[in-house]
Amino acid sequence: MGGFRYVIDTIFNRPLLAELIDDCHSIFHLAAAVGVRLIVDSPVRTIETNVKGTEAVLEFANKKKKKVILTSTSEVYGKSNKLPFSEDHDLVIGPTFRGRWSYACSKAIDEFLALAYWKERKLPVVVARLFNTIGPRQTGYYGMVVPRFIAQALSGQNLTVYGSGRQSRCFAYVSDVVEWLLLLASDDRAVGEVFNLGNPEEITMAELASRVIAVTGANVGINYIPYEDAYEKGFEDMERRVPSISKVKSLTGYAPQVPLEQALCRVRDWFVNENTPEEFEALRCLRDP
Repeated sequence: MGGFRYVIDTIFNRPLLAELIDDCHSIFHLAAAVGVRLIVDSPVRTIETNVKGTEAVLEFANKKKKKVILTSTSEVYGKSNKLPFSEDHDLVIGPTFRGRWSYACSKAIDEFLALAYWKERKLPVVVARLFNTIGPRQTGYYGMVVPRFIAQALSGQNLTVYGSGRQSRCFAYVSDVVEWLLLLASDDRAVGEVFNLGNPEEITMAELASRVIAVTGANVGINYIPYEDAYEKGFEDMERRVPSISKVKSLTGYAPQVPLEQALCRVRDWFVNENTPEEFEALRCLRDP
């Protein structure tokens, strides 16, 4: 592809980061520690990657006043039960001795820092709070539930649902999220603002597991695993996570185009077409007890 340059490295390579930021028009900052499993297993890495990485991006971006689109997360809403989540709602985070909340806190700090750069130093920033995003090439290694479920089903394994299965999430297809990010990046009215990006179509984990079994046609069942067996003792989860997207729809005029059923089928097709049966086990990357 003409004009495309792909560099694989770490966000902590400061000389390279500075060079790439100098060469670009705007920055889509998606580098972060991601996934519940990583949060539980590597809390220091999670906090340092999120906070120090964002600090470096903002520092170098500010030197040339390059626009930064910072991807945050719905996790920042924490234990709030005021639904649907709106950008101006309070954030309700659990206690510091529950490592599960370190991710939410670190991403909230990212948001505070980015917005402070805008307020104090006039660095153009946009904060996008991503709700669960799914699509081809996503793996289940760090706790992403859709690829884990689909890989389990296609490899003939029972699907593992953590907790009661009554907890719910909303899943947006990656193309919808990308479209929003591009629209926000191109509109100066978005600068200094926070936006939820997600599909409000809500589904429980038990229902999602059943839906995956249906779209794959797999002859498998569902196993329910207690949270503390899957993660750690005292693990806390968000019971519901539903976005209000009225703000981003009002600014961009865009709404999600890919419903959950179609998104699941697209992910299923990628697994079937791009992976051999032997690769499903590696892609599942289960950490079940």
